[in-house]
Amino acid sequence: MNLAKVLGTVVSTRKEESIRGLKFLLLAQVDPQRKPTGTHVVAADAVGAGVGEMVLYATGSSARQTTLTDNRPCDAVIMAIVDSWEVEGRDLYKKGRDD
Repeated sequence: MNLAKVLGTVVSTRKEESIRGLKFLLLAQVDPQRKPTGTHVVAADAVGAGVGEMVLYATGSSARQTTLTDNRPCDAVIMAIVDSWEVEGRDLYKKGRDD
């Protein structure tokens, strides 16, 4: 799993039939201090995330193991909206406070 910030939405009117109905979001991967790593990915949204939120996403075969993406050609999926994280006893992110 990876941490990322949702940057925006990706819209496609023409697509493979098996991915119809999926919402796609553009993500910027971040490190534990919330600094961008330079990696960007488009991911299917399985949890209703929104722009500006911090999320957990999975890639590869793990991306096809959610109820929404099962047997669909997805290489990345958002599977959680992050509420907070701490490292070595220090709170580094709290939703709503640090957005």
